Amino acid sequence: MSVDPSARRRARDTPPAMGVSLTPDGAEFAVLARHAESVDLCLFDDDGAERRVPLRRRAYGIWWDHVPGVGPGQRYGYRVHGPWAPHEGHRHNPAKLLVDPYARAVDGEVGWGPEVHGHQVDDRWSGDGTSRDDRDSAAYVPRSVVLDDGFDWSGDERPCVPLSETVVYEAHVRGLTMLHPDVPPEIRGTYAALGHPAVVEHLRSLGVTTLELLPIHAFTHEPHLVQLGLTNYWGYNTLNFFAPHPAYAAASDPAEVVTEVKSAIKALHAAGIEVVLDVVYNHTCEQAGDQGATLSWRGLDNLTYYRLDERGYDIDVTGCGNTLDLREPLVTRMVLDSLRHWVNEFRVDGFRFDLAPALARGKDDAYDPDHSFHVALRTDPVLSSVKLIAEPWDVGVHGWRTGQFPPPFAEWNDWFRDPVRTFWLTDVGRDLDGHPGHGVRELATRVAGSKDLFGHEDRGPIASVNYVTAHDGFTLHDLTAYLHKHNEANGEANGDGHGDNRSWNHGVEGLTHDESVLAGRRRSVRNLLATLLLSPGVPMITAGDEIGRTQRGNNNAYCQDNEISWVDWGLAPWQEKLLADARALTALRREHPVLRPRDFPAYRPVPGRVRLRWFDESGEVMVEQQWVDPTRRLVQALFDSRHDGDEAGQPVLLVVNGGVDHEDVTLPQVDGMSDWQLRWSSHPDDVVGGATSITLLTLPHPPG
Repeated sequence: MSVDPSARRRARDTPPAMGVSLTPDGAEFAVLARHAESVDLCLFDDDGAERRVPLRRRAYGIWWDHVPGVGPGQRYGYRVHGPWAPHEGHRHNPAKLLVDPYARAVDGEVGWGPEVHGHQVDDRWSGDGTSRDDRDSAAYVPRSVVLDDGFDWSGDERPCVPLSETVVYEAHVRGLTMLHPDVPPEIRGTYAALGHPAVVEHLRSLGVTTLELLPIHAFTHEPHLVQLGLTNYWGYNTLNFFAPHPAYAAASDPAEVVTEVKSAIKALHAAGIEVVLDVVYNHTCEQAGDQGATLSWRGLDNLTYYRLDERGYDIDVTGCGNTLDLREPLVTRMVLDSLRHWVNEFRVDGFRFDLAPALARGKDDAYDPDHSFHVALRTDPVLSSVKLIAEPWDVGVHGWRTGQFPPPFAEWNDWFRDPVRTFWLTDVGRDLDGHPGHGVRELATRVAGSKDLFGHEDRGPIASVNYVTAHDGFTLHDLTAYLHKHNEANGEANGDGHGDNRSWNHGVEGLTHDESVLAGRRRSVRNLLATLLLSPGVPMITAGDEIGRTQRGNNNAYCQDNEISWVDWGLAPWQEKLLADARALTALRREHPVLRPRDFPAYRPVPGRVRLRWFDESGEVMVEQQWVDPTRRLVQALFDSRHDGDEAGQPVLLVVNGGVDHEDVTLPQVDGMSDWQLRWSSHPDDVVGGATSITLLTLPHPPG
């Protein structure tokens, strides 16, 4: 016996899927508002006129209803009636139009002003958060949009690149393509540009396997930036977790924006390049309740969505004013639904989680590696199969958790970044405070894959995302050109940004025409790049570092949507040489499996494992006294996977000299390996043991 779908809907006593589900005769709407007294669905016609439809059904804190006649393209939002009791955590205000947290697309931007605040504010949009503001915000809030998720994915295949073969390229949609001369002007800075042949070919020639995009979830700008005449460039200020940011699209129609994103991902997949999204589930654009706006979650259910203290104030472990509360099952469900949406509907290949400990803080606010969110990620059949990368710190108590995330997470390894900078960017073997340097011991630990951090639960070096730079901080060029940050353009009197950069300007701050200074800087850049790309682990290149991009000393360019942040593709000869070096290094990494092992290298022969031995300048095995010598600046690393006649991997020898003087080096003569040939060097004269250089050597043929 057939059952009428409308009758089935009428008989439903449990909520449908969250968000909007299209039906043959309309759509079902469902939204979480546990403490609401009533919820109005607000439908807008083409002229902007609003029609309110009270949602009639409720269960488990979810309000829902079926609305006939609704189809793709319908603009909508919510108004929620309920208690206004800020000190109890409740901030319901039906005067404020709310974006659906599950909206698949959004149309328009936030019009910043007092109207978007649920509480009364002054002309600087500041208030005590207690007195309700009854002005209607509809004219200032983006519309949620009903979508049909259809797209022709025929022919698309996920690249599924193993972590041991992965080379990550961190980029910004606008910054990567805004100045690219081979991209048509009308699509520069957009999703469409990401899939343009010129951009794809650059990534392929560089050896990139995985494009990691800074946030593309729909976001808005922080109020203080709007007041300064600036904008949020990086995008870590989320307005919606399901919809792509519309301003990054060449298209204007919300459905076409979604199609543009999917088309770009399909084009990158066709070139064998994965797409990983940097995602921000730790906080939202509503910031702190007593100062922030009421745009979505706060007006729906502030007490459920956010971590609050006993007075109703936001608990901030993000540095951004508020923190999503993943102790609440339905909040965790929202995040998991969002992640699955991007994997299933957009076919993205993984995620990098911003301030990841904030997502797994338990009932006592401490980080819990067995948090339900981690358990869900590890067991979900969709999400456990994609790349999961953690930024393993937040700003809460005991927030630094590098090496403590469970598998299958990989982690940004700041313990790689800092020692590598310290080793190469020093003056005469001394650190920037004038104290003796760390010698080679710490560098060797990182070059060997950081077993001290990731040597548990069978994680291996592939758990370490090695990086020297990221979007946050100096570029690779600026690490070698600036001793101090220069963030004046950000409007905070140079008070923002990190002060511990471990950079070195080679004697001159910033721009110079001194050829000796420039030569030193360029060699340092090559040393940093080579250490990154020739070390076990998963290397991450920041967009533009391969061509010497500068931000003019700005190490916190989050609000610089201009030439400070954009990649300049007009290359001088030295930049062409640097690009050739970067390509050569990734090619050497592909050529030699010993440089990208799945398991940690072992000192003694182990079948199936890379063997790693360390030698001094005399070609003798390093001894403990040499390892603890803080003045030692030279070491040789021999990677070899030949065991019991296994010739699977050609040996590779790295000769590292962090000193300012040339060293006469005797290459290791072991196991029949003696006829070493130089393949790449950061030294301009291609010499082994040259001052402040790293050199890679291989054998002309497998040793007998």
